[in-house]
Amino acid sequence: MAHLIAIAASQAGPAHSFMTGEALRAAAERLGHHIALSVRSSLGTQGGWTDEELSRADAVIIAADMAVDRGGLPAARLHETTPGAVLADAAQVVRAALARPGAVSDRDRDRDSEGAGVVAGGGVPAHDAPAPAATEAARPLRIVAVTSCPTGVAHTFMAAEALEQGAQALGHTIKVETQGSVGAQNALTPEEIAQADLVVIAADTQVDRARFAGKRLYATGTKAAIHDASAVFAQASAQAAVWGDAPAAGTAATPGAAPAGAAARSTERTGPYKHLMTGVSFMLPFVVAGGLLIALAFALGGIYVYDDAHQGTLGWTLFQIGAKAGFTLMLPALAGYIAFSIADRPGIAPGMIGGLLAGTVGAGFLGAIAAGFIAGYSVYWMNRAIRLPRTLDGLKPVLLLPLLGTLVVGVLMMMVIGKPMAGVMAALTEWLKGLQTGSAVLLGVILGAMMAFDMGGPVNKAAYVFSTTLIASGVANPMAATMAAGMVPPLGIALACWVFRSRFSGEEREASKAVAVLGLAFITEGAIPFVARDPLRVIPACMAGAAVAGGLSMMWNIGLQAPHGGVFVLAIPNAVNHVVLYALAIAAGTGVTALALGVLKRRVAVAA
Repeated sequence: MAHLIAIAASQAGPAHSFMTGEALRAAAERLGHHIALSVRSSLGTQGGWTDEELSRADAVIIAADMAVDRGGLPAARLHETTPGAVLADAAQVVRAALARPGAVSDRDRDRDSEGAGVVAGGGVPAHDAPAPAATEAARPLRIVAVTSCPTGVAHTFMAAEALEQGAQALGHTIKVETQGSVGAQNALTPEEIAQADLVVIAADTQVDRARFAGKRLYATGTKAAIHDASAVFAQASAQAAVWGDAPAAGTAATPGAAPAGAAARSTERTGPYKHLMTGVSFMLPFVVAGGLLIALAFALGGIYVYDDAHQGTLGWTLFQIGAKAGFTLMLPALAGYIAFSIADRPGIAPGMIGGLLAGTVGAGFLGAIAAGFIAGYSVYWMNRAIRLPRTLDGLKPVLLLPLLGTLVVGVLMMMVIGKPMAGVMAALTEWLKGLQTGSAVLLGVILGAMMAFDMGGPVNKAAYVFSTTLIASGVANPMAATMAAGMVPPLGIALACWVFRSRFSGEEREASKAVAVLGLAFITEGAIPFVARDPLRVIPACMAGAAVAGGLSMMWNIGLQAPHGGVFVLAIPNAVNHVVLYALAIAAGTGVTALALGVLKRRVAVAA
């Protein structure tokens, strides 16, 4: 039997840290080894080890993707890995740690244990110097930050609040600009940026960085900031790189402006997911305005309000505005800002034109997504490939790149991919409209479970984008299922805090009041604090209730014309076609989640 020491720490938050630690513990015990575990997260340090356990350790495993203090740990016996590797195959990680040349045998332990004076619980002895990252993070800094998420509602402001609280706890001075659905708030001034020691961008969408040229910049996602802002600041202090020089006059900032090391040292989410989310964030206002105006038109003029017989009436006019203007601009906005995320401003015109052509040929949102990526990457590559004299360089962003990018995406859309995409979109639309009850329920269950799986993460957003973009194609049922499911986790937790009081602390019961309001507003992220404390019980309970709500919504053929708003859109005539049944679906899912939490969670000691 071997003796192991392990540290688990994930920047994704306490849930991932605890899951990583439990995976290591289970694997070690399954292989017949003893393990002393320390889990590091925003909730503090749980677990640890004694001096004797450290001296007897054959190997030390550090499973972390964030800065952790290695003081007092024997360097020769360290095996470093990532939480992802542990969750993929924890047993292999344990074997690899014991197979390292530095792993000691029984006869070596006495010699190696000399001077290993780590205090119980995994602390750092007084004579050991702290890690460089910790020293840098401890120095008071002047920080400016920007937060942004695809919908511009929950994650944007939760990340801002977490960063402010984390900076205050560490003694830093910070100002956070939020780029939400109502525009930039608490905007950073040029003077504040110039005086800043560090720039932190916590965003899941594209943020214009031109104004931060010459400053040390670190980028990450909103979830990392929400779950552990202190770790974000520690990593930022150690890994931030100077952003590229200010662009020449008349030129646009491009993704190539950043130094190569910046991308390597940044933990921001990049690639197709981030570009798609940027497009979605700019598309949503068009969907909201168009969908609600169409619902109002139906309320005023009936289901056939769009007929010429109603021409000139208020209902007919509202329908024209919503369907012919709002929904028509949805696809260009989606494609244009996907291209913007990839290629910055020169990509907007080719992307929007490509999105408009996708709507013209009937390729729908699939064609618009393809147009956005084609426009973005083609402009990005041409920007890097075309070299002009410095005096003519200003022509690239305003003439050459939009022209050539539009030419590429336009020809491809009209002559190559448009018709195949239109065929796929038509088949998808007909399949969704023709779903029998059993298949529709299954789709609702899947969408519901996805919405509750990661509370605003990639899986949640995939279900949301799928449902939102179908509204313009006349398929509104998946949107209803998705919003009902997204409301269930916070509502179910709030109900459980009231019904099963012994399962929650006084602090959690008090917080549940705000969580209930967030749930009513379709802000699933309100459940995140509860998930972070007990992920292995709370997530399954939330998924069960969300799946029930989504399945019932699809079974009852409920359609929703608005992609956001929660219960507040139910008062708008025809926004939902079966209001009472929709409320019952949400209530049923909420009850299932509350009941599951009452069964799964253990009693906690509460003050009298």
